[in-house]
Amino acid sequence: MKLRKVTAASAAVLALALTATACGSDDKDSDSADTGAGGDKKITIGIKFDQPGVGQKTPQGYEGFDVDVATYVAKELGYSEDQIQWKEAKSADRETMLQRGDVDFIAASYSITDERDAKVDFAGPYLLAHQDVLIRADDNSIKTPEDLNDKKLCSVVGSTSAQNVKEKLAPKAQLQEYPTYSACLTGVQNKAIDALTTDDSILAGYAAQDSFKGKFKLGGFKMTNENYGIGVKNGSDLKAKINTALEKMVSDKSWEKAVEANFGPANYKYEPAPKIGNIVK
Repeated sequence: MKLRKVTAASAAVLALALTATACGSDDKDSDSADTGAGGDKKITIGIKFDQPGVGQKTPQGYEGFDVDVATYVAKELGYSEDQIQWKEAKSADRETMLQRGDVDFIAASYSITDERDAKVDFAGPYLLAHQDVLIRADDNSIKTPEDLNDKKLCSVVGSTSAQNVKEKLAPKAQLQEYPTYSACLTGVQNKAIDALTTDDSILAGYAAQDSFKGKFKLGGFKMTNENYGIGVKNGSDLKAKINTALEKMVSDKSWEKAVEANFGPANYKYEPAPKIGNIVK
């Protein structure tokens, strides 16, 4: 076997390359954002892609309350909008994405629960939402949760919202499962369905769409408390930094402006901004 002679010059180049590689791995912090092409720093944020008013991917980009909150937080962390990499965070994937390091943080209608809090850390909460129903604007037959008895109540496949209503408030409600919230809305509009149930923030986002403005109203029932938090990896120092950013967002009125911009058209009666660490049961 013929061996290639290694010159002193090539050995020096090799040593320099190994040193640079070692320094690069030592400098990589698990809580730091990735470095993109051209050396520009990046931060990767998980959001919903399919919830109008909350988190939605559109031909023009990304929009919604969660997007506005995440963008504000990223700016306070030192990242401009063009340094944000958005990644879809489906409900069932959120904890895994954080544990695996696929994202730096997640703002995706992410309710803080004891089960989730055991797997990841949460900054916030930054919004107190409630389970509610969306009905036609001209429907005056549903004024309380009990009025949902004998009504056709819709939610998406795999959701527990409609089942919660049936078990706790309206045992005679007729549950209907549709593949998407949009399909449920169409059903309500066409009178094939009487009501759609999920978080009021999500319902307000759908009702605020241009094609649905003035056609629906929220019941205002506040059937549960949903404390939306920003998820980070367990032990991440981002939690404290994000909390500081959220407090600033509230104090400078940016939080209120974001709520009004995304939910205002649906006349969403939102709660005041919650205090950091105050989980409403």
